[in-house]
Amino acid sequence: MTSPLDQIRRYHPELSAIRQDIHAHPELGLEEHRTADLVARKLEEWGIEVHRGVGQTGVVGVLRSGNGEATIGLRADMDALPIVEANDFSYRSQNHGKMHACGHDGHTTMLLGAARYLAETRNFNGTVNFIFQPGEEGVGGALAMLQDDLFQRFPCNAVYGMHNRPGMPVGKYGIAPGTAMAGGGFFDIAITGKGAHGARPEESIDPVLVACHIGAALQSIVARNVSPRDTAILSVTRILSGDAYNVIPQTATLGGTVRTMKRETMTLVEEGMQRIVSGVAAAFGATAELDFRLIFAPLVNHEAEFHAIADAAAELVGDANVNRTQAPAPASEDFAFMLEQVPGAYINLGNGDCAPVHNHHYNFNDEAIPFGSALFSRLVERQLPRGTE
Repeated sequence: MTSPLDQIRRYHPELSAIRQDIHAHPELGLEEHRTADLVARKLEEWGIEVHRGVGQTGVVGVLRSGNGEATIGLRADMDALPIVEANDFSYRSQNHGKMHACGHDGHTTMLLGAARYLAETRNFNGTVNFIFQPGEEGVGGALAMLQDDLFQRFPCNAVYGMHNRPGMPVGKYGIAPGTAMAGGGFFDIAITGKGAHGARPEESIDPVLVACHIGAALQSIVARNVSPRDTAILSVTRILSGDAYNVIPQTATLGGTVRTMKRETMTLVEEGMQRIVSGVAAAFGATAELDFRLIFAPLVNHEAEFHAIADAAAELVGDANVNRTQAPAPASEDFAFMLEQVPGAYINLGNGDCAPVHNHHYNFNDEAIPFGSALFSRLVERQLPRGTE
């Protein structure tokens, strides 16, 4: 039997052109109208049943073969980031201030490549749901699809996703057992004090001073409340206040992110933040309110599905090229919410030597496309084998 890798390489140039077109026309989360239309048209061209507008701008393609009742979901993300691109190649972003700096253009293309291959070969018995998700970059795209009854409308026995990894050679894969990525929360802290002349601080309740003390005190949560056996990161990334050199302002705001490997740890950190924010502000005579939002659940790979996708990768490139003990990542991924509802797994594939993700020089490596498309395809063939009709 011909390897999916060899067969998909036949239309690698077309897939690369699709990827570069998506790269040139990036769209932010839940605004992926052009990208979603391109995806839907390609799926329809290959004879795949298409459902548009799932979770606002999401697309689901449904492909059936044989009479098998088992169903696999394959997911890719479509959105870009609010970054001004610094690359100068011909397909650089045409939408100023928006850029595919995380490789979602490549992820979308890899899933399209798998869809084309599986539609042509039909070498499986069951149903494949191709899930093209909007809004992964912190705007709730996975939850939007789930709230639109994704798995009730398109049932899946298992669901799989993948992400490129800069620095890992093309043709290699890596996957972490169990908890693979951190959960993530965003927070804003609004402080209200009393404004005054900069030369008369005794007449003020200085919100800038309060903000500095809150920012420092928040670090005690990880240092003194979280067990050393757990992982937690609390980063204040924004402090905003004041407009003039000689005015003590009335208000200040802090913002940032929290990452943990367990939902319980996230709750512990949030409770500690609430206690510190209100207590420190009160000690200075100010008031402060915490707005804490869970954006990403921890991503947990299920055991059976972990082995299924790792074994499929090993069949393509050899077991020596599949790292099954990859370290968990402190970054987050909202595919985690799908894995809370359906068993599945999430794997990395090499993107070669390139700038890191979320960098204005990043570019997805088109040489990686066949390895992503072939892995999804071989996974389906292994999990939904022909001969079981």
